[in-house]
Amino acid sequence: MKKLIRVTTVPISLDLLLKDQMKFMKKTFEVIGVSSPGEILDRVSIDQGVPVYGIEMTRKITPLKDLRAIWEMYRLLRNENPDIIHSHTPKAGLVSMVAGWLAGVPIRLHTVAGLPLMEAHGLKRTILFIIEKIVYLLATQVYPNSFGLMDYIVKERLVKISKLKVLGDGSSNGIDLDFFYETEDIKKRKNQLYNDLSIDRNATIYLFVGRLVKDKGVNELLNTFNEISSNNKNAHLILLGEFEDALDPISDSSKFILKKNENIYCCGFQPDIRPYLSLADIFVFPSYREGFPNVVMQACAFNLPCIVTDINGCNEIIDHNKNGLVIPPKNEPALKSTLLRFLEESSLIKSLGETNRKKIEAKYDRKKVQTCLKDEYELKLSELV
Repeated sequence: MKKLIRVTTVPISLDLLLKDQMKFMKKTFEVIGVSSPGEILDRVSIDQGVPVYGIEMTRKITPLKDLRAIWEMYRLLRNENPDIIHSHTPKAGLVSMVAGWLAGVPIRLHTVAGLPLMEAHGLKRTILFIIEKIVYLLATQVYPNSFGLMDYIVKERLVKISKLKVLGDGSSNGIDLDFFYETEDIKKRKNQLYNDLSIDRNATIYLFVGRLVKDKGVNELLNTFNEISSNNKNAHLILLGEFEDALDPISDSSKFILKKNENIYCCGFQPDIRPYLSLADIFVFPSYREGFPNVVMQACAFNLPCIVTDINGCNEIIDHNKNGLVIPPKNEPALKSTLLRFLEESSLIKSLGETNRKKIEAKYDRKKVQTCLKDEYELKLSELV
């Protein structure tokens, strides 16, 4: 059985973003998971039934820690002698591709699911640009998880187009449609949320899911909703996600709005967002940059109409005026008018959402995406013969 090593910077990516992918692959390959150590990584090992190794990796630019991580990864690869190493997330890509090249791993694959350099400036952008160039140079194949992301990589001349490939219709792991479905239990939990949050059942509820950071458009969302809710008391906004003040903080004015506006509910990270998807009327995701956002697909699986920005990934899932509305990023007037449109034209909620699940079933079913990846592994192995 050929050996496959999957690597992410932090274990939450193996646990949620790539959920059950290693479990699926172990039917065909000997699979090992690698990420930063901790309880979550231990849980991944139990849940997915694969051995794991902890190598400390940071999401910041930390040269000394990165060199140590590369050395530890190199030792692991020399000991395990895998046929394939496949990384996901930027720092894991750097560590894996450098160590994999040094260790002579024949198939070195990297998935690009978003580029921090898109919103970086100055010296930081230059450093991130160089890192991406190194990763793509040392990889044997690079997989942007959206067609728009591939276009951006080509435009920036990060790597030759011959080294790039989008698998299937995009996405890194697809959606588990057997899980993202409105069951009777989910409906009961939705009804409990109405009571827990003291929201009227006739209210219009907007939902955002993601990291509560500047790059996700949270400042624009809070500013515009704060204006709208002052005249529309029946409009409510629920935020699911964690703050990352050390990496990408939201503005002080946004934090003030969160404290003062009683129609905004900051519910933190939720391991199961399905009751909130069932509760919501509209999903709103004004992000500046993405790879291929899972949360938009998850919202579509619940037939929610989506407001997204015109960026790669989002504009591949959502067709403007068909299954949602697409607006320019960083544009508060456009976001405000779009939020208001759903309040003024309530029929849009059903008309723009009713076909969303069918699109996800046709293109992004997790079984289809994972099978496509498995076939790609087997293709790469056959090319070595």
